[in-house]
Amino acid sequence: AAIQCLKRKRLYEQQVEQLGNQQLRIHDQMIMLEGAKATTETVEALRFGASTMKAMQKATNINDVDKTMDEINEQTENMKQIQEALSTPFGAADFDEDELEAELEELEGAELEEELLQPVTTAPAASVHVPAGRQPTRPVPAKSTPEEDELAALQAEMAL
Repeated sequence: AAIQCLKRKRLYEQQVEQLGNQQLRIHDQMIMLEGAKATTETVEALRFGASTMKAMQKATNINDVDKTMDEINEQTENMKQIQEALSTPFGAADFDEDELEAELEELEGAELEEELLQPVTTAPAASVHVPAGRQPTRPVPAKSTPEEDELAALQAEMAL
């Protein structure tokens, strides 16, 4: 009877080992199925992305993009021309800029020449109250700086 018990014990141990191996295979199979499912979902997502991109590219091809960009450039150029036309002076405001610059330089030159020919005088900073009494008979000459004296000498020499 003891040997019978040992035989049953070994059979039970073998059965436990077989059941353990079967459970391990089932777990392996579950992991493989989960991996296969993830792979299948990934491939399906990639296919969907590819088909969506293909449909988008059919809707927008390079010729359409080029045509749209040409239209935008044309409209931009038209707007620039309209803005130029609106900002162009007309009538009395239509002057030759070079002519105006030359006239301005001429006027500035004449004004500078006139200033250089004028004697240098300094005006009093405020009104001066002269007491009643004796007044000078002739004006007191203004003090000139050495630069002003030199300028006057050069002007006289050049006969301006």
